[in-house]
Amino acid sequence: MIDAYIAAWPSLPEKLSAGTQSLYRRNLERARKLWGKLPANGLRPPHVQAVMTKLADTPGAANNFLSTMRALSAWARLRPDAMIDRSLCEGVRPYKLDGGHRPWTEAQIRFVHDHFTGPLRRGVLLMVYTGQRGSDAVRLGPTMLDDGGFDLGWRGQIKTGQRPWCPVLPELAKEMDTWEKRPGPYMLTESGRPYTRKYFAEQFKEAKEELAKKGITVLEGATLHGLRATAVVRLKRAGLSDTMIGDIVGMSVSMVERYTRFENKRESGKAALVILAERAQAKKNASGTP
Repeated sequence: MIDAYIAAWPSLPEKLSAGTQSLYRRNLERARKLWGKLPANGLRPPHVQAVMTKLADTPGAANNFLSTMRALSAWARLRPDAMIDRSLCEGVRPYKLDGGHRPWTEAQIRFVHDHFTGPLRRGVLLMVYTGQRGSDAVRLGPTMLDDGGFDLGWRGQIKTGQRPWCPVLPELAKEMDTWEKRPGPYMLTESGRPYTRKYFAEQFKEAKEELAKKGITVLEGATLHGLRATAVVRLKRAGLSDTMIGDIVGMSVSMVERYTRFENKRESGKAALVILAERAQAKKNASGTP
């Protein structure tokens, strides 16, 4: 059923983007490892719920798995020769998320500058200053530098295939001056192997856990993907338009607006305080109150 679904993607009425296909493939491989040898028609919602429960610590990943299973289930049921006779996901509910990956605070970024070392430091700072996803940040290296910026090459971004040109900002350039200049990515393991997105996430998680054991909570709630939002917010504060930001980090204008929603609310609140203070002062002046 999984093989037939993937083979049918080119003929689907609603085309799947490269990013969606990549996401679906990862989740379908999870399903294949778990249930690949079982009869498709024997799968039931409790099977899917069991995976959701296992992924409870990463609700975003759990919800992505559920979305994939819903898509697979709907396609398989609507085939002329229905491969399953009921939904695989009936009654299975997604986890409620807390508003997405929030941008990092300046204190959190400063903590990384002051305390992180090695490939983990490089990865976090590359994400802060380029806005690339972790899957693309681990690929960045000196051979990708072109005319003062990073060119992701003919493959483009792993998820979308977009090819943004990411300027190397002065803060990042100063940091990169201390890194060894050699072919290959900046992030290598002790054995010299390139980092993967998964290994990057594992290393970051372990670092946070070690800090928590010492009672250091400055990175509590910080996520790697939140660094993408951080980069967008920093560029927004610098006065760049949403279109320019989208070109730099490789995302749509609507996504730029979404990533800056927390910053926009904060700035609106500050502006409101100024306006209210000015009105209060004008009212005092009009009444002659000192």
